[in-house]
Amino acid sequence: MRLIKRKQLAACALLLVAGAGKAAAPEAASPTDASRTVRVTGHYDNAVGTSDAASQGVITNELIVNRPALRTGELLEFVPGLIVTQHSGDGKANQYFLRGFNLDHGTDFATYVDGMPVNMRTHAHGQGYSDLNFLIPELVQRIDYKKGPYFAGEGDFASAGAARIRLADRLPQGQASVSVGQHGYVRAVVADSLDAGPGTLLYGLEVNRNNGPWDVPERVRKVSGVLRYSQGTPDDGFSVTAMAYKNSWNATDQVPLRAVESGQIGRFGSLAPSDGGDTSRASLSYAMRRRTENRVFEFDAYLIRSQLELNSDFTYFLADPAAGDQFQQSERRTVAGVNTSESWTTELAGFSMRNKLGVQARYDRVSPVGLYSTVDRVRQATVREDRVREASVGLYGENTTQWLQWLRSVAGVRYDTYRFNVASSIAGNSGTAQDHVVSPKLSVILGPWSQTEFFVNYGKGFHSNDARGTTQTRLPDGTPSAPVTPLVPTRGLELGARTEWLPGLQSSLALWRLDLASELLFVGDAGETQPSRASRRHGIEWNNHYVAAPWLLFDLDLAASRSRYTQNDAAGNHIPGAIGKVASFGVTVTDRGAWSGALQLRYFGPRPLIEDNSVRSASTTLAYARLAYHLDRRTRLSLDVFNLLNKRASDIDYYYASRLPGEGADGVNDRHFHPVEPRSARLTLSYAF
Repeated sequence: MRLIKRKQLAACALLLVAGAGKAAAPEAASPTDASRTVRVTGHYDNAVGTSDAASQGVITNELIVNRPALRTGELLEFVPGLIVTQHSGDGKANQYFLRGFNLDHGTDFATYVDGMPVNMRTHAHGQGYSDLNFLIPELVQRIDYKKGPYFAGEGDFASAGAARIRLADRLPQGQASVSVGQHGYVRAVVADSLDAGPGTLLYGLEVNRNNGPWDVPERVRKVSGVLRYSQGTPDDGFSVTAMAYKNSWNATDQVPLRAVESGQIGRFGSLAPSDGGDTSRASLSYAMRRRTENRVFEFDAYLIRSQLELNSDFTYFLADPAAGDQFQQSERRTVAGVNTSESWTTELAGFSMRNKLGVQARYDRVSPVGLYSTVDRVRQATVREDRVREASVGLYGENTTQWLQWLRSVAGVRYDTYRFNVASSIAGNSGTAQDHVVSPKLSVILGPWSQTEFFVNYGKGFHSNDARGTTQTRLPDGTPSAPVTPLVPTRGLELGARTEWLPGLQSSLALWRLDLASELLFVGDAGETQPSRASRRHGIEWNNHYVAAPWLLFDLDLAASRSRYTQNDAAGNHIPGAIGKVASFGVTVTDRGAWSGALQLRYFGPRPLIEDNSVRSASTTLAYARLAYHLDRRTRLSLDVFNLLNKRASDIDYYYASRLPGEGADGVNDRHFHPVEPRSARLTLSYAF
């Protein structure tokens, strides 16, 4: 982390663009490239010349280790403009919001860990379900993020954006920490790396217990482990990684506002005390990268086994006045996949070029994936049970050409083909389906002039629908149903600029638009998502990262968007849950003697809760703070405070019908909310060895 003079920065930017034929895309650069040693870096490495879009960048380990996070999934909240919340227990995937989307648990935002997909397709709870709870944050080296469907290497679920999380091969030193906090919070982590023959062996273990502020104790029981062997460097080497994770919890889901206002339950109370679940995940992955003078070959392979049982009750006694509406979503899954690509540089007619060809293949075996009616987590009846085989292959090519010193282009095309095979417990819903989609991409990068460059990006993308919907001819109650489109196309456009004109400041501005052929809409009484109308979103983002001094860093990100259905309906054209305004501000102070600290503030704007916009959520503003003191060279004591201002706000809001005892058969349309946790503190003692 350093400040450099403006003339040095200008020279750096010109050299980067002039050499874009050899390293024009972020994948061609690496942390060990000589060009990176003179960049302005801090929490973000978003220098001029390092990306193909204004809304693309790198989150460094500096931010991850210096800012507090209430939940593991909040690592993704460091992506500018992205909001991470929760509407259930902390063993469940988080709720994500970005660029006018309520992304539910991950649909339209793709997440990877060392090349392994996190999003689960045809998932028991939601399409694209993205659970990051298996991660140990202390092992995360960096996060590469992209927004929009402009990148040939990104496929399913990446229309709004994508994040690729990279784990460390080696730690600078071993570390052990113990954290304690209110509501029974305890967390212990130990991690280290050591020489093992010609390579490095890294291990990490996390154990976490937490009851939370809920009237029904959450009883999180979580354990995560990582074992990794690597040789060489990230540029030229390989790694083999084994990961394991297990968690169980009770859940206080969103509750109806009327139950709190009447005094039936408290703000942190529950109307379904047996809700909750358990999950596990185990994976084995191999990653290899080989670099020669003008070529880079990359290969990833992975095998994932996962399990989930999730018990929820959103409507109470609306569907079943006698036994209640609790249901269980369950699945057992095996995922296998391989990604490979070859990049090379060349010259044609005097123009420097970089070419890339890649193949991505994935196979999901979900056996079974089921929906059951339950009472106190005990199955009473099978609503439906399916066995799914889903296979996909994606082929892509990309060409980067340096036409002039101030002009380069990135042209790509992607072809994806899917095959679905469903064996259903419901007669008429078994069968096979297949679909394919072609996604062209084009980016034009102009500059730099005065340490400023400009971007024009266009691209098509897609998201896949649940395989069960592609062969479905009737609903569980016997109602006829038409199959859904397997692959839903999207189309995006972005104009952007990035500047480092002011020494120490990386600032970017992006105007964007995204069209979807079909929305996925949350339906409260079914506890699931369903395809809906086509939509359009557009907005603006302004991101700023300023290294004011080697010990003082500022981050300010602002975003605003507008989201509407494009097919008129009497119900209205607003998209329920679509985020409008987001703001985040952070300041970090390091190396002030034995002291360091951080403050983080984020604003989550109001959203429409129904199509006619007559019911809207309130906004939520939260502040986190950290104060740390080094007792000696190896030992540090830190205090994290969450919801510093003790705001009474919502993590998320919905509006739908539910029925409480004594209410009419049709229930009551009401706002259902999940409150943010009250102010709480966690004390961590860390030791480096």
